[in-house]
Amino acid sequence: MAPKSVKQLKTLTKNVGAAAAAALEKGGGIFRLAPNWVPRSFLQPGKRLKLHPDDLYAYGLNRGGIDERWFGSTTEAANDGRVPDEGLSYVVSNGERFTLRDAVAALGDTVVGKAIWKKYGRWPVYSKFFDNMGPIPHHMHQNEAQAKKVGQEGKPESYYFPKQHNNVGNNFPYTFFGLNPGTTKAQVRKCLEDWNKGDNGILDISQAYRLNPGTGWFVPPCVLHAPGSLCTYEPQWGSDVFGMYQSLVEGREVPWALLVKDMPPEKHQDLDFIVDQLDWEQNVDPNFKANHYLEPIPVADTAVEGYMDKWICYGRMNGWQCVTAKELTVDPGTTCKVKDNGAFGGLVVQGEGRMNSVRLNCPKLIRFHDLTEDEVFVAEDAARAGIVYENTSATEPLVLLRYFGPEVNPEAPDVGGKAPKKRK
Repeated sequence: MAPKSVKQLKTLTKNVGAAAAAALEKGGGIFRLAPNWVPRSFLQPGKRLKLHPDDLYAYGLNRGGIDERWFGSTTEAANDGRVPDEGLSYVVSNGERFTLRDAVAALGDTVVGKAIWKKYGRWPVYSKFFDNMGPIPHHMHQNEAQAKKVGQEGKPESYYFPKQHNNVGNNFPYTFFGLNPGTTKAQVRKCLEDWNKGDNGILDISQAYRLNPGTGWFVPPCVLHAPGSLCTYEPQWGSDVFGMYQSLVEGREVPWALLVKDMPPEKHQDLDFIVDQLDWEQNVDPNFKANHYLEPIPVADTAVEGYMDKWICYGRMNGWQCVTAKELTVDPGTTCKVKDNGAFGGLVVQGEGRMNSVRLNCPKLIRFHDLTEDEVFVAEDAARAGIVYENTSATEPLVLLRYFGPEVNPEAPDVGGKAPKKRK
């Protein structure tokens, strides 16, 4: 009988290469991944990850509730009191498990492709669901130069709000982005000065946008954002850096330590330095929505063939494409073949079926240690050769989210649906 729980698996931590190669061959270039749960101590779970309600605090109340699930991750979560492998995805095969990070390290370009392996020597991106009952504090993620000062990496990201995980919007389905046009640095500095007075008023100089399921946003580094309460699919760079600029959220304190955790220690009380971490031009952009809002865009007109692939996350920073994502919908009873440019992490959010010979099934309820049939990682050669997707349901569509690494999809649109600019 096939194992149903992580507890039934043998964990490999050494000499992973042979097991990884066997798993990749068995799956025809596809790894099966186990669910990867991450808690956050300063947030309240939104209860839409399909995690069993008895397991929301499986790491312990002191660690906070589980409000995130990470996909195809080789990145550790930057949480205080974390378990050693927190944030790392595991490959499951032949009664064993080993981290995707170890599998990539062992097999290199066989998994992630020659271009990514040559430039980064790893799988440098991941995606996640974050799912909260209310909003997240107004925060930013450092850029590459800023993060390097503390031995970390910068973090661009994108958002998509899948309808399958947003049947209810929870307490605050609005996101504050950036700062009001005309805001001065002195105003932001005053908010930092007022940190211990209660609500420091940072949202008074920002603006909120209503969130709609089936849409998304492109969020470069150094841009303030206070994500609202929709369950969010978030492809991003493989880093967990951030700085929280809001002192109080729904009556809960945000410690100063969460503002400065990824800044040089000697700058932790330097208010001018902290203000200058922000990309001022982008934060006060009067056309912020036009330059960051994302609508799904069909890859091609394939509806008559019984399937549709759409770009859901796209955009570039100074011409560089960090990460992209697509949503594939296959009609009941339909089989189609889809070729992609490179390796990707995949998640089923609705329905059942197969990818080549690998079974897919979207779970209804997941216990903390359960294994599932909804998550995969596809190696580059298999993706480029084309995956055959089969919807085995007679009534329900099969829907998958797929995210890709840097510069994999040069044909992807720019923000606003514009055709990509040709690089000089």
